[in-house]
Amino acid sequence: MKSIFARLAAKWKLVLLPALLKMGAWGVGAVAILDSSSIPVPMDAILALYIWNDRHHFWLYCLLAAVGSAIGGLLPYGLGRAGGELFLLKRVNRERFEKIRARFERQEFLAVMIPSMLPPPAPWKVFIFASGVFEMRVAPFMAAVVCGRMLRWLILSVLVIKFGPGAADLVAHHALVTVLVVLALAVVGFAVWWMRKRRAGRLLEG
Repeated sequence: MKSIFARLAAKWKLVLLPALLKMGAWGVGAVAILDSSSIPVPMDAILALYIWNDRHHFWLYCLLAAVGSAIGGLLPYGLGRAGGELFLLKRVNRERFEKIRARFERQEFLAVMIPSMLPPPAPWKVFIFASGVFEMRVAPFMAAVVCGRMLRWLILSVLVIKFGPGAADLVAHHALVTVLVVLALAVVGFAVWWMRKRRAGRLLEG
């Protein structure tokens, strides 16, 4: 069954990808929907080529890809929301399941945003599925995916503009370093947000 699905997915890629990519920036968004919802595609490599060929609009490609990724993510999110707890428990053990639950209870936004920032092979869809299982609201869910994906692909844009479209391979071959850099940025961003929140709270109390 898996081999049949793999062959069908390969055929769909051959048919769909060229047609979608002819749509320019909108095509990038459509490919991102496809990637997040069903058929994995090399989004970093596709984005790298578009950014290299049209560097002045790198932000537009990143934005549409991030929004497309959030829209496509609604499929695994919806499946999780429809009653995916038992399915998730078949994929992860109880200990990991409880850790994911605790992460969502502490800070659901970051629990989705941080995995959205990470390049493959990070198990992004597990967290997206889990966000539905733990009934995260749709608006924060989409905002978290867009923020995470946008930051990831803006970093990719900087690398592409500096080193060329081969930067996508650089990210793929140095995934661990990329993950550490992204996590460091996430920690710094969260610290800044937390300090501002505390400062605002003190001003209101005063």
